[in-house]
Amino acid sequence: MLEKIKALLAEELGVNADEITAETSFKEDLGADSLDLFELVTNLEEEYNIEIPAEQLEEMTTVGKVIDYLKSIHIEA
Repeated sequence: MLEKIKALLAEELGVNADEITAETSFKEDLGADSLDLFELVTNLEEEYNIEIPAEQLEEMTTVGKVIDYLKSIHIEA
């Protein structure tokens, strides 16, 4: 799952996927703004055919937290 999210981020934000880890912060490490994060969430929702509740978005500050959330709703990829 980490590799898939790294690929999405690399494509979306134009960053090197090799530099992304589970601890990578979207805002501090990748410089993502709110529009970037919205597009990432939209891509995740389409990729996994899910809807991520707005209240969950504030919790998703790192790549690892996104993975933890996806696993908590039984998404494995």
